[in-house]
Amino acid sequence: MTPAVSFQKVSRHFGAVKAVDTVDLDIAPGEFFAMLGPSGSGKTTCLRLIAGFEQPTAGLIAIFGERAEGVPPYRRNVNTVFQDYALFPHLNILDNVAYGLMVKGIGKAERHKAAEEALSLVRLPGYGERRPSQLSGGQRQRVALARALVNRPKVLLLDEPLGALDLKLRENMQDELKSLQKVLGITFVFVTHDQGEALSMADHVAVFNDGRIMQVGTPRDIYERPRTRFVADFVGSSNVLPPDFVQRYSGQRRWGSLRPEAIRVVKSTRDDGLSARLVSANYLGATTRLALDADGLRLHAVVPAGTSLPEEGEALVLTFNRDQLHLMDEPA
Repeated sequence: MTPAVSFQKVSRHFGAVKAVDTVDLDIAPGEFFAMLGPSGSGKTTCLRLIAGFEQPTAGLIAIFGERAEGVPPYRRNVNTVFQDYALFPHLNILDNVAYGLMVKGIGKAERHKAAEEALSLVRLPGYGERRPSQLSGGQRQRVALARALVNRPKVLLLDEPLGALDLKLRENMQDELKSLQKVLGITFVFVTHDQGEALSMADHVAVFNDGRIMQVGTPRDIYERPRTRFVADFVGSSNVLPPDFVQRYSGQRRWGSLRPEAIRVVKSTRDDGLSARLVSANYLGATTRLALDADGLRLHAVVPAGTSLPEEGEALVLTFNRDQLHLMDEPA
């Protein structure tokens, strides 16, 4: 099967800065693919390379098998949804959505009909005569999405599109984007620094750092089986365990990771676990996150809301299922 998007040894340098450094990547047709990483990791530059806003310093890019290097954005069958929406304030919503079709020379009646259909698709029927200033942030985001979809791209690029929304609205839009992508069946490539967004929405995730891809996999693979300390720490803030510690429990001298929810905290003097003391407890609503000191090793555990909590400084015993101790590929 021909990938929707393919990178072969792609780099993008800005002087001495390697924004993207020898990236290999295949994105399957019809999947929701997330590029996840901190600021400056290279994920947004990769999106811009797909869109044609940047050109690679080296390597090959293909979109559904067609070489893309040097092809201008308007000749690529992709569209981009930006974080700031980029709507025209002087145009009404219908003309904002239909703008790309107007540029292509589509007649007014036909482009307005297509724009109305796109607005219905994002659950904004009847909003065509309003101006962007009359809409909420979530509604403007839907308009930006409709404007991108009206051109029927094969690949939709989303550059942190939910970053400006409040938490509740962001969660609602996550559900709607995923549902919309399933209905349309087109390839979505979604850039985010939010681990929760990537894990909850994507079919596959690429984790970026320093211009390189650290790991590509399903959300479950990324979360439960991180390959490096960076991935373990960045995605879900796992406990990264040093080789000496891991060797005591696995017999192998390798870096390991243990998710906070895998640790059981016991108020006890039993000696069949790991002795620790509570440093702090942070209430998070459904859970409480505990910071623990185990003989100089800082660990985190998560307990459900309503659990009886120890006092700061109290002696505790930590236990965990050794099957949940994941050994990473990174050398000791």
